[in-house]
Amino acid sequence: MMYREFGNSSFKTSAIGMGTYYDVRWIFKTYLGVYSGKEQKVDAIKSGIDNGINLIDTAELYRSEKIIGSVIKQYKRDGLFLATKVFPTHLSPKSLEKALDRSLKNLDTNYVDLYQIHFPNPTIDLKKTLRTMEKMIDVGKMKYIGLSNFNLNLIKRAQNALSKYEITSVQINYNIFHRKNQRGIIDYCEKNHIAVMAYFPLGHGKATQPQYNKYFDHIRKTVGDVPNANIALAYLVSKHQNTFPIPRASNREHVMQNVKFSDLLLKDEEMKYLENRL
Repeated sequence: MMYREFGNSSFKTSAIGMGTYYDVRWIFKTYLGVYSGKEQKVDAIKSGIDNGINLIDTAELYRSEKIIGSVIKQYKRDGLFLATKVFPTHLSPKSLEKALDRSLKNLDTNYVDLYQIHFPNPTIDLKKTLRTMEKMIDVGKMKYIGLSNFNLNLIKRAQNALSKYEITSVQINYNIFHRKNQRGIIDYCEKNHIAVMAYFPLGHGKATQPQYNKYFDHIRKTVGDVPNANIALAYLVSKHQNTFPIPRASNREHVMQNVKFSDLLLKDEEMKYLENRL
């Protein structure tokens, strides 16, 4: 398992993490008390941790915090890097603190390593939100501040609004198919030692579609019998030292496949080949 320092933190996480957004149907069903495939999801997360994946991402929106909480209590807490997100309607100081407390209760932990603003909310003062997050760091409820779905200008605004700490990570939709318009954010993050968490790292399943096999077949000539999905993940890890893809951990088979090929790195010519064709 490959580990890298996560942004400007001192924590080394697995280069590939586990995401726990399942789907909209899952979210709606949980409000009715139905947790479809819960045992399968628990098994997937446990398998990842048991095999070295220590970066786990969730959000209050995903309704998967309780599942993660039921798993992580079986492990040493300080060996895991746990990230969750606050919903954009909960960004006022009082609402944010309440939302964080709910997440901590759901996760059955005293702190989260990374607390992220899930989406920007122009109706709430970003500076006040960030200052509240700094306060939450001071009282020990969180360690690092992250942003999700922010454009470059908003990332810079957030960085400048902080008085005591820095932005540690930015989460964006980033994959081999959706990369060109993310270049500015990635360059800024590299320059400022900010981790990039890549959600939809397989292009929302696009990498596994048969019409792209011929391009991944070319890469397999040198890397061996590696599934399309893992070549797509390897592209992200190889392209940038600060990028951490978080593929969905919904079943054990996929998680173990990610573990098996977690150390794969592509050469420059292999990455350029994919970039010129996808």
